[in-house]
Amino acid sequence: MQKIKGWLLAGGISLTAGLLLNMNVTCGAAQNSDSVRIKIGQPAVTNTAKPAAAEQKPAATVSPVKENAMDRIRNVQLSWKEIPSAVRYQVVILKSAEDSKENIVQTYDYVFTNGLTVDLSRFGAEAKAFYWKVCPLDYNGRPLGNHYFSKPRPVMNSKVNVNAPKPTTQFERMDYFPLYPVFSWVPYGKAKQHEVQVYQATGSEEKLIRTLQGGEYDVYEDGGYTVPGRYFWRVRALNKDGSPLGGWSEKSYFTIKGDKTPLAALGDSITHGGGAMSVSPGYLLYDWESYCQVPVKNLGYSGNTTEAMLERFERDVLPFSPRVLVVMGGVNDYRLGTTGWQTVENLKAIKAKCDAYGIIVVFLTVTPINPPLMVSRAHIEQPPYDWQTHQKYINDWVKQQPFFVDVASALTDSMGNLRDTYTTDGLHPDYYGKKYIGEQVGRYLKAHFAWVTNTLTKKPIPTYND
Repeated sequence: MQKIKGWLLAGGISLTAGLLLNMNVTCGAAQNSDSVRIKIGQPAVTNTAKPAAAEQKPAATVSPVKENAMDRIRNVQLSWKEIPSAVRYQVVILKSAEDSKENIVQTYDYVFTNGLTVDLSRFGAEAKAFYWKVCPLDYNGRPLGNHYFSKPRPVMNSKVNVNAPKPTTQFERMDYFPLYPVFSWVPYGKAKQHEVQVYQATGSEEKLIRTLQGGEYDVYEDGGYTVPGRYFWRVRALNKDGSPLGGWSEKSYFTIKGDKTPLAALGDSITHGGGAMSVSPGYLLYDWESYCQVPVKNLGYSGNTTEAMLERFERDVLPFSPRVLVVMGGVNDYRLGTTGWQTVENLKAIKAKCDAYGIIVVFLTVTPINPPLMVSRAHIEQPPYDWQTHQKYINDWVKQQPFFVDVASALTDSMGNLRDTYTTDGLHPDYYGKKYIGEQVGRYLKAHFAWVTNTLTKKPIPTYND
């Protein structure tokens, strides 16, 4: 189930990078300095026939300068706000604020998260005067929409001389901590593997409860968090032999609430989150719950079939005692050959469990897929030729239920596929698709269950200048 889970989510950042590096794409953003990413979130899938060394391209000559040890800049850790639909980013280091091609010191073409640790040790004290800029790129390596390079910023305004990764998860901005979190970070140096520790903090006592081995950018947690309390996690980079490379990151705290959770969502990777082949569910960006007008607890698990959702119902749903449970599943059924009839039987069994435990269930129609993009970009297995027949069977049943929301129709093109403007990998809806799902679910819940939603407080909904 582990390996399948990764593909069902979209492929992993290390895979994204590897596939991107095989693409033969010329980065349009780098050509003009003036114009100036299936576990989702671990390298995805693009093409570029450039070796890894090409990610750092020395350009302008920097004269050596004598400096004191206190003046030496070893590295700088840059970060910026994530951009919807960006598969990767291009980062350019400049000698000064002058934004010209001749002023470029280094270029990083394959950055699969919204941050980068840049080695500046060879430049000495002169690196203090350096500037940097960043450009979001789509799957084909083109600047994204109206986004070109940011305005050059001084490197000294960022963290200097770091010795650890930087956590990038946004749990503190979520209404509830997700049942199955994905821990992500800006890598330290050139580390391709990292170690994550999770502690439970009780008063002055800190108890190590889990140690996870992650890749370059993130790690998916397979053990759910149901025990109330205060926790924190930290991450450090590892050498190829598994020895520590640098120190531990700062502690990132999160809380598992002990009170009841009125609204929850059970599902697969589309509920779990993540998108654009390189952004993991630890971000708000591709979680539909982020855009829901009411707080919803995320019980999604990437790669789940409806059979798996049914199997984990008591373990994962009952600890939170939801009054209303939103259920969306089936895409991993029909795309892998499970019949629509069998999927509906599983959904009926989930509904029976909800009835037995006094939970109101709201079903969502199962979203379509885009097979050409799945195969060509994400290298996901070609689905059965009759997948649309089974998807329709599932959705026809969903639409006969007392409570349901049709989120699939608006995401479907004239051929019955997931609109290519709403997806990068052909399987998962990206920003606009997740935003649409969240808004539709929120409206429905507020309209039909005001007696529940009127007592709840929603954290700020993220905005991305769209």
